[in-house]
Amino acid sequence: MHFSIHQLSLLISSLAFTSSVEAGPSKDVTKCLKFHKVPFIIGNSPNWTSYTTPHNLRLVYEPAVITIPETAQDVSASVICAAAAKLKVQPKGGGHSYASYSSGGRDGSLIVDMEKFDLVEVDRSTFIAKIGAGQRLGNVATHLYNQGQRAIPHGVCPGVGIAGHALHGGWGFSARYWGYSLDTIVGLDVVLANGTQVHTSSTSYPDLFWAMRGAGESFGIATYLYVQTQPAPPSTIFFTSNLSASLTDIETVISGFENVQNLILTSPLITPNMTFGFNTDGRGSFFIAGSCIGCNAVAFNNTVLPAILSGFRYNTRIVQTIGWLEGLAAVAGQLGLPLQQPLGHEYNVKSTFYVKSLMTKNAHPLTTAAIRSFWSYVLAHQGEPFRSVINLYGGPGSALNIPSSNSTAFARRDAMWVFENFGDTTNGLPPFDPDTIALVEGLNAAVENAQPDGDFSAYLNYIDPQLDATTAARLYYGADTYNRLLELKRDFDPKFLFWNPQAVGNSLALDEE
Repeated sequence: MHFSIHQLSLLISSLAFTSSVEAGPSKDVTKCLKFHKVPFIIGNSPNWTSYTTPHNLRLVYEPAVITIPETAQDVSASVICAAAAKLKVQPKGGGHSYASYSSGGRDGSLIVDMEKFDLVEVDRSTFIAKIGAGQRLGNVATHLYNQGQRAIPHGVCPGVGIAGHALHGGWGFSARYWGYSLDTIVGLDVVLANGTQVHTSSTSYPDLFWAMRGAGESFGIATYLYVQTQPAPPSTIFFTSNLSASLTDIETVISGFENVQNLILTSPLITPNMTFGFNTDGRGSFFIAGSCIGCNAVAFNNTVLPAILSGFRYNTRIVQTIGWLEGLAAVAGQLGLPLQQPLGHEYNVKSTFYVKSLMTKNAHPLTTAAIRSFWSYVLAHQGEPFRSVINLYGGPGSALNIPSSNSTAFARRDAMWVFENFGDTTNGLPPFDPDTIALVEGLNAAVENAQPDGDFSAYLNYIDPQLDATTAARLYYGADTYNRLLELKRDFDPKFLFWNPQAVGNSLALDEE
């Protein structure tokens, strides 16, 4: 491992903070915020609980103060006041961070809640949309469609915040066709650690633009995202099939999954406008769901879907051709949620869980041994509180794999499958059994141990708080990207103001891979 003086200073700054976290707001920060007329709340404010309760009830942190800016100038003042009071800062867009990093990741941070930044406006000449960092995916989709039937690729959960989602990837059912949400970003309005407001793009602050797309929370606070929209498809095929009958025979599951992987790698039937994922859990559920944009419904129903399902036993098969917005609403409805969601502290969807991700590589498809090991683990742990989602990201022609790995700070461009492995509680509420963490880690280990040369990585938006900072840096970024980010951290945030437990700078430089 190698490091420079400025990297050591960043690490020392981080360690100093983690050993002495300020429990409550200093009079200096509240006095400063009042002077700048920034709206804020503290622990004795009547709505404190609604602002501080995180999406993941397993990880609850107590901020020192929460600002609720209404303008970019309020955001700047929030940052300046935090720096003067020696408080660490994290922005909160949707607040959906699996690790509660939008609450600071520890007690004692200043949180900048972006709920007032709710604009969604499409330029009718360029079709670039300006989107406030406090918006949520379902609302964004609705606004874009209502302004000229426009669309962008994004995730399926309507309550996820657009800012954190897009700045760290942003996979959804249209991603293999259009790319990640991150790939649509053509500009960002950002407040830097010194309070400066800048517009960044490929031609303005290009290094910052590179870093924000993949590590935004470590470099600044995005107030507005500028994204290139696409014409919404006139119709989309959504499909699902119940495969749970296959779980009675592990050989059926293995051969079925291998058949699908082989189709992806070799068959012209699996085109980039199509994606899907498998869902399974400890309660005997197993199904496939996905979409196909612009596909011929007859050909899909008669040829493509039967080829996908041919190795499995299934007892239902549903194929629907519906409009773009209706499709998004239908997927949200399957999650029990309406497409349009309240912003900020009025959003009340909570759960209690732990998540790990595993990204497989196009160059290293899952081996038979890895497939067998994973499904053996799933079947051996029926009755236990886990679920796993295995989504198709890559394969021939996938738009996710087209940009080079160094085009943005989101470096993991070579993914094929991405596992999102959950452990939760029965009713979504605490208490959380700590043994569930080992259960979820076992899902990852079943694949990794059976395929030691798999060169696996992890997905930034499925953040795993159990990882130490160095392991997180390696899995999420890799050495080349992380080491460049570390150099840029010195330029844009030399005092390590923007902090969470896995922020850039918590790890020293990585050895070359």
